Amino acid sequence: MRLTYDLTEYLIPLQTAAINGDTNYGEQQLGNAIKIFEEEMPDISEVEIIIVGMDEFRGEGKNVSRSSADAIRKKLYELYYWHKEISIADIGNIKSGASLNDSFAAATIVLKELLQLNKTVVIIGGSHDNTIAQYNAYKELNRIIETTIVDAKIDLKSESPLRSENFLMEMLTGEPNMVRHYNHIAFQSYFVHPGMLETMDKLRFDCFRVGKVKEALAEMEPVLRNSSLISFDIDAIKNSDAPANNCSPNGLSGEEACTLARYAGMSPSVSTMGLYGFDASKDREELTALQIAQMIWYFIDGRHKRRHESGLHDRQNFTEYHTAFAEVDTVFLQSKKTGRWWMQMPDKKMIACSYKDYLVASSNQIPERWLRAQERDI
Repeated sequence: MRLTYDLTEYLIPLQTAAINGDTNYGEQQLGNAIKIFEEEMPDISEVEIIIVGMDEFRGEGKNVSRSSADAIRKKLYELYYWHKEISIADIGNIKSGASLNDSFAAATIVLKELLQLNKTVVIIGGSHDNTIAQYNAYKELNRIIETTIVDAKIDLKSESPLRSENFLMEMLTGEPNMVRHYNHIAFQSYFVHPGMLETMDKLRFDCFRVGKVKEALAEMEPVLRNSSLISFDIDAIKNSDAPANNCSPNGLSGEEACTLARYAGMSPSVSTMGLYGFDASKDREELTALQIAQMIWYFIDGRHKRRHESGLHDRQNFTEYHTAFAEVDTVFLQSKKTGRWWMQMPDKKMIACSYKDYLVASSNQIPERWLRAQERDI
């Protein structure tokens, strides 16, 4: 497919010398393997994952900074490249516009073009409201999607003047609306108005408190497997593991954040993942930048594992289980290659699920995941 726009008009090429000084990358390091937009845009026709920076912070009341995305790159390029089957490109940073909306418009154009080329895009840097530009790319393409946000807070404060605190209002209530379903992972209850959760529940949106996520992290894999858009605010990670996070001393551990990123990479649906909320000026010893770089590494690792998964039509690579609950006959499938599970809905559609859902159904109870999905279809 031919590009509608010349992407270089909306991008700032990278200066790798400014990012890593005189570092000479080894043959097996990512900095030597990633195709980088420096003087000329690299050929991305065969590239699977594309990294793009978006250092736009005006949504949280800060001046524009171009240091945060490059701080992540500095640590990412130093990591070792274990997945040679996965081709990666870094196309630089989105140009900041005269206004916040101008920056969003430029980002939407770039992301839309890349989605049309069936690329998977990882967006780094900027405040969490940059998710709007990420979402608008799907909106421009008229794609109805399932969305998952990982954040300690739920950014629905309509009374706040900061777009970073209210952007979900625009995303979830704007018309036309492309959000088929919304998931929120790792919210911290003391930051969220109880009435907000009641509203989310009435809309059949699924919200998972950080304590529940930590107790059963594997239950988040089916959530991410069904999603197209992932938006991760580093405020979800506790301060000790991400020092640039001034939100809370509590939250996900660095390992748990990497596991979620790996689940996202394994998903056949995820086409964009934004990693937001990182301000390099608040970091300590570059630890948060390294945390985000390792999350990207695990996303790539998940994509590598996904390549070995069979399609659901290839039933010889799945173990099939027939069960019944509440007078409903259904089928569960478990992949022989990855161990992941799917369950059949009344319309014969297969949805992502977990082993726990199978155990619940086998005890003649209705799995909550099945019930929520059925309620949304009614």
